[in-house]
Amino acid sequence: MPSTGDDLGALFRDFTRSAFRLETLPAYAIPRDQATYEKFLTGEPKPDDYNAAWEASVRRHVAAGKTMQRAKVVRRPFTDYTRYLFAWAIPGNVAAGEDYRILDLTDQGLDLPEQDFWLFDDQTVLLLNFTPDGTLEDRALADPANLDQYRQWRDVALAEAVPFGEYPHRA
Repeated sequence: MPSTGDDLGALFRDFTRSAFRLETLPAYAIPRDQATYEKFLTGEPKPDDYNAAWEASVRRHVAAGKTMQRAKVVRRPFTDYTRYLFAWAIPGNVAAGEDYRILDLTDQGLDLPEQDFWLFDDQTVLLLNFTPDGTLEDRALADPANLDQYRQWRDVALAEAVPFGEYPHRA
């Protein structure tokens, strides 16, 4: 089980072809994002260096020929956190080369888990376990015997989601 930042960093550093993330929660309570989230809520402008480290990482991977994809599950009405992502985070990720898609499940249901995960190189699944308020509890590697299920969930999410730039209900 990756339990340290170094372990998690290795998964991002060492993948060779692809990284996919399914985001299922309406809000996340990420300590490093709290200050910028509060700035967003009070109407302050986005800092110039917002999310710079992640965007640089995405650019490096994409330049190396790797694919980085994400499917964000949303439901209307949007949470403040979703509006924050739409306004501050996602546009920069897309500009850096991440294929970021929106999966609006407001009026539909799909056979998808309520579990966030990363799938690296179609081989390694990192489960992100959150509390109901969106606080990261822990991370764990999924059982390799279930790999086909995670690939299927990824494929369903990507097939049903639309690229962020084409999503018609942006906040």
